[in-house]
Amino acid sequence: MSLRDDFLKLEASLNERILGQEAVVEKLLLALLADGHILMEGLPGVAKTRSIKTLSRLIPSEFRRIQFTPDLLPSDVTGSDIYREQTGTFEFQAGPVFGNLVLADEINRAPAKVQSALLEAMEERQVTVSGQTRALPDPFLVLATQNPIEQEGTYPLPEAQMDRFLLYVHVPYPPGDQEHAILNLVRGEKQGTHSPPEPLLQTEQVMDARKEVLAVEVGEAAERYMVDLILATRTPSELQGEVSKWISLGASPRGTLALDAASRALAWLRGASSVSAEHVRGVAAACLGHRIHLSYIAEAEGRSRNEVAEALIAAVVPA
Repeated sequence: MSLRDDFLKLEASLNERILGQEAVVEKLLLALLADGHILMEGLPGVAKTRSIKTLSRLIPSEFRRIQFTPDLLPSDVTGSDIYREQTGTFEFQAGPVFGNLVLADEINRAPAKVQSALLEAMEERQVTVSGQTRALPDPFLVLATQNPIEQEGTYPLPEAQMDRFLLYVHVPYPPGDQEHAILNLVRGEKQGTHSPPEPLLQTEQVMDARKEVLAVEVGEAAERYMVDLILATRTPSELQGEVSKWISLGASPRGTLALDAASRALAWLRGASSVSAEHVRGVAAACLGHRIHLSYIAEAEGRSRNEVAEALIAAVVPA
């Protein structure tokens, strides 16, 4: 059995336990394969936390959770040196960021210094405490969550910090026909009739899969489409339709790199040997939604990031 088959089994197992959120599951796996981080935004109770906790059980790994609150300190995330009276020395106590799968729950509830500490760890894959740098484990994936409706006591992430996330995913309510299945699933878990998921992959297999993803070819046409999408975010006035009025500032080259990494992962997951425009289109909204600045017109009309990103994708036709 190939590594791809193993990941397809992993995807199927996740979908059995995270009902009605197939697109969210796919994006989570893409972030894992592309060695990136993911920002999920959705109302409470739509399985944001459940998704990464389930993944941590299917891939035996160190799962850590950080519940962000306004009184959190950077050392609560990274760890700190603790004085040991018995030995008269300082000993480093690792913080919750030292895990393979890290849930940053309600990241917008923490002040800027704490957000910065986590985002630095995400970018550099290391933390520095008391002048000593310590590497984070590999693989290392951060899933950060945001609640879009409660803004009291929150510190919205600056655009430059949101840019650090490979993917932005809006988590909707599950379809109505899945609500009954969710009820039975959770009830069965509490009653013990649904057994907990058993490990399907080892972390070494994840690292091997990442190597295969890097080997996926990207043709000239797909590269041109990626660049066209990025350039369109920077010159929206040249687009047809209302989307030309909805974007005030476009994506940086980091957006191009995100399209490349995520589309490779999607092509690999779907069994393709090279990236096509369809693969780029499949990840474009998640790669660009948090990298474009909405104009005052878009905000006044109540347009969401996803809506603007989808309109942009529809306006840019592959060559």
